[in-house]
Amino acid sequence: QVQLVESGGGLVQPGGSLRLSCTASGFTFSRFAMSWYRQAPGKEREWVATITSADDTTTYADSVKGRFTISRDNAKNAVVYLQMNSLKPEDTAVYICRIAGGNWGRGTQVTVSS
Repeated sequence: QVQLVESGGGLVQPGGSLRLSCTASGFTFSRFAMSWYRQAPGKEREWVATITSADDTTTYADSVKGRFTISRDNAKNAVVYLQMNSLKPEDTAVYICRIAGGNWGRGTQVTVSS
């Protein structure tokens, strides 16, 4: 059974940092591109970043480019990370990981507020 479990969310002040993790199981993690999305209250779900399976190529939404970094650990643990720096109040959302084109996790809440 495919499972994606996010962790690492919380409350952080503007300008702060958080690192989110998404632990995957139930499929061959190294063969799939992985993505992060986010959904703010009252807004549509928004794509944030993707990392490929073949060569770890990364792509980002313009709103997070230069501040967020997606990475993955295929070797030991099936985990995809999202390092978030210089956080802004508008980054407040539930952050959700996804197998590219497939299953979703349940998400972890990130709140950026002073």
